[in-house]
Amino acid sequence: MPSTRSPLARILPLMIGATVTLGASFAAQVDATLDKIEQRHRVVVGVLLSGGPFGSIDPTTQKPEGLNVDLAEDVGRQLGAEVELVSVLPANRVQFLQQGKVDLLIANMEWTAERGQQLGFVPTPFYRVGGTAALLKDSKITRWEDLKGQPVCTSQGSSYVKPLTEFGAELKAFKSSSESLLALRGNNCVAAVHDATLINPLVADSPEWQNYRALSPELNPAPSVIWTRPGETDTQAKLDAIVKGWHRTGWLIDAEKRHHITPASPALVELHDKFQAAGA
Repeated sequence: MPSTRSPLARILPLMIGATVTLGASFAAQVDATLDKIEQRHRVVVGVLLSGGPFGSIDPTTQKPEGLNVDLAEDVGRQLGAEVELVSVLPANRVQFLQQGKVDLLIANMEWTAERGQQLGFVPTPFYRVGGTAALLKDSKITRWEDLKGQPVCTSQGSSYVKPLTEFGAELKAFKSSSESLLALRGNNCVAAVHDATLINPLVADSPEWQNYRALSPELNPAPSVIWTRPGETDTQAKLDAIVKGWHRTGWLIDAEKRHHITPASPALVELHDKFQAAGA
């Protein structure tokens, strides 16, 4: 049976160690991304806009909004660069970064050891999130183990695919979370598994989801980081200072409240206290 990840304090040393290893492996490569951003005065950021408080399209203005959008905009502000947002999906976000279509990813993609070997990342996480399942309230499923042999909807490229497979769920992977959730409402699966920050507000506040509930505890809670290409150590160092500043000043805690993200992340309080004390 898969277990949940260790607390953030136990994950961070592994992440930092992985960063050092990546930096050594790609030392011969030139980190040209930061130079390009400074030269063109523009940073291209891949963001996920499939719904929820982290990223969506405002129905009135048709403009992107959400926590990840705010993060991208503040990165641009602190780099003195215009921000170009590129909408990505779980199924293509890694390819967009690898192919140079975006400079960075702030796209609901949590750190895993596998991803950490494939891509570069900013060592200090900006959030921590795990998965949950949206279920009908009268569903007999009360534990993750109960998904064995059951059709379960999720997104292609989701970090929850592996643990759900280990639980024995029969996965139906869609290009986006919105397609997955529509499939759940169409009775094509017994549960839809996505980030808790997407599912929890739906089942708590949305009238059309009043017959659904969320499954707990969270599945594989993990740090959310800004992703780069491997070897881009200059970019990572520059962005790491920005993320530490978000924590030190409490900017991220305020942003979480502004976007009504519930429940509040204890990781943000932990990191705020850590970097405020260090003065980093």
